[in-house]
Amino acid sequence: MFQDEARFGRLDRCRYCWATFPLRPTVKAMLIHQSVYAYGAVSIPQGSFDSLVLPHVNGSGMALFLAEISERYPHDNIVMVLDGAGWHKNKTLPIPDNIRLLSVPSYSPELNPVEHLWDELREKHVHNRAFDSLDALENQRVDALRSLENNCEQVQSICN
Repeated sequence: MFQDEARFGRLDRCRYCWATFPLRPTVKAMLIHQSVYAYGAVSIPQGSFDSLVLPHVNGSGMALFLAEISERYPHDNIVMVLDGAGWHKNKTLPIPDNIRLLSVPSYSPELNPVEHLWDELREKHVHNRAFDSLDALENQRVDALRSLENNCEQVQSICN
């Protein structure tokens, strides 16, 4: 499985979008910076995607995510491919018995297929949307992640 984390927030940056000529699209912008974080892991051969939304990315969140993956796949031996984030290298990180960690080279996000899933989620579910609250953003994110978890063919298509 390949694993990564991503930040999704209520940011003030608008993105380009298409509109028919001569119309100019109107997009709301926010003047607040709040974020939620998604942990995700994908198994490309099966097309399975597992995710967890948490308020922070750190060692305790990573431990919680690894424990969740271990519970979801109790009879599998998993090699989890990670990037070089500091909390991945924490010596006190509890690693479940059925998971082994393997790091990709530093500064090489193109080697992690989960990055493509984050791009898809940002493009289809977050860009140019103003959320009334952090809870509204989190609910949107959970719904989008759940739809990917339930669509193995789409996950394989995006990650391959």
